Amino acid sequence: MKYQSNMVSDLQIAYIGGGSRGWAWTFMTDLAREPKLSGTVRLFDIDKSAAEQNMFIGNSITQREDAIGKWNYETKETLEEALTGADFIVISILPGTFDEMESDVHTPERLGIYQSVGDTAGPGGIIRALRTIPMFVDIAEAVKKYAPKAWVINYTNPMTLCVKTLYHVFPEIKAFGCCHEVFGTQKVLKGIAEQVLGIEDIPRNEVHVNVLGINHFTWFDYASYQGIDLFPIYRDYVKEHFEEGFIENDANWANTTFACSHRVKFDLFQKYGLIAAAGDRHLAEFVPGDWYLKDPENVKSWKFGLTTVDWRKEDLKQRLEKSHRLVSGEEKVDLKASGEEGILLIKALCGLERVVSNVNIPNTNRQIPNIPDSVVVETNAIFERDAIRPIIAGEMPDSILHLTIPHIQNHELVLKAALTCDKELVKQAFANDPLVKGRATAEEIDLLVEDMIQGSIKYLPEGWK
Repeated sequence: MKYQSNMVSDLQIAYIGGGSRGWAWTFMTDLAREPKLSGTVRLFDIDKSAAEQNMFIGNSITQREDAIGKWNYETKETLEEALTGADFIVISILPGTFDEMESDVHTPERLGIYQSVGDTAGPGGIIRALRTIPMFVDIAEAVKKYAPKAWVINYTNPMTLCVKTLYHVFPEIKAFGCCHEVFGTQKVLKGIAEQVLGIEDIPRNEVHVNVLGINHFTWFDYASYQGIDLFPIYRDYVKEHFEEGFIENDANWANTTFACSHRVKFDLFQKYGLIAAAGDRHLAEFVPGDWYLKDPENVKSWKFGLTTVDWRKEDLKQRLEKSHRLVSGEEKVDLKASGEEGILLIKALCGLERVVSNVNIPNTNRQIPNIPDSVVVETNAIFERDAIRPIIAGEMPDSILHLTIPHIQNHELVLKAALTCDKELVKQAFANDPLVKGRATAEEIDLLVEDMIQGSIKYLPEGWK
């Protein structure tokens, strides 16, 4: 990495999961739009042909006149080749396939346990973690050996357990997790403020918030725009529009798989007085299952949707077809801003910016004082040259802490279970999860764990077999 004239060149980025047919293109687009960074992206993926296709797509983008940021894309066959000499390491992988995710999501439905995402909490999140944690053990060991001073940016779910594993294996690692759910809630506040105040085009990042919680179960206890306290505005809006929710122009819940009307947020606000700062589909999985996920009709009444793994499979098929069109030149990547902040954070860590953003890191600075320092929390932090400085978020209210504690406990149980291949710990985590607790007998949980482990057996270590 070379710093000169407020620009950074020869930046070395290792991308683990570089064969992605989606997120990788978003990353390439944001790099192409950034004039102050250039260098090499090393693509590593167990699917070598997918990484090679993305190498071709990335280099094609670089050759375009409208690509301001110039990058050379290479494929690497081993983690050692990808990581050695890297300044930044990006992790964005799918642990297993959508067949395993289908088991994660749908197997519990035989007990009337429904999941709206299935990648973070609930039975699906737990089993997904059993597949993911061993992969992150290998990655952490490789980072320690080949690139101990590199910054590691994780986008993979379950976010909290991925970051927790990296630090468990390599405590000195410089790793953090990025998630855009907070941005979505800032966007909701922006939209409500525009409607109520009659202001046009409020920049999302000028909605200032204090973030506290764990990934996908985050909360705002402060929100403002240019000196205007947004809490009273939000409170009045929730009261007046509780039944219909907030409808975003570009994301109607009824015809967009991952959209919602934010009624779960509204209900949680009325219950607890803080603004829940994730998508309703994620939030619903962190609270008792009979609140929002009792059955499909209950879900529909709250105006969000259950995970549709069939949709994901069809979407992957379409993205594979798009990949071939991009490689053949029949189609070009649209170089429009993604709204993600990953490249902005890289700029800040290079010393080109000073940025405040939400981040998932251990609570070692007691960002949330009434949560143990071993917990990976999501709060704001200052990003600047080679440093992330967590901002003290303050204590989590007891009522919300009460909802969060089972998940904190499960993070410890699931990490230990994954490292020791202990089914009894998995069963404990299932019984402790709010979607399962009180809705299944011990015998039903035992059988569910056995069957869901079998559904992932191809991607689990030998100790589970």
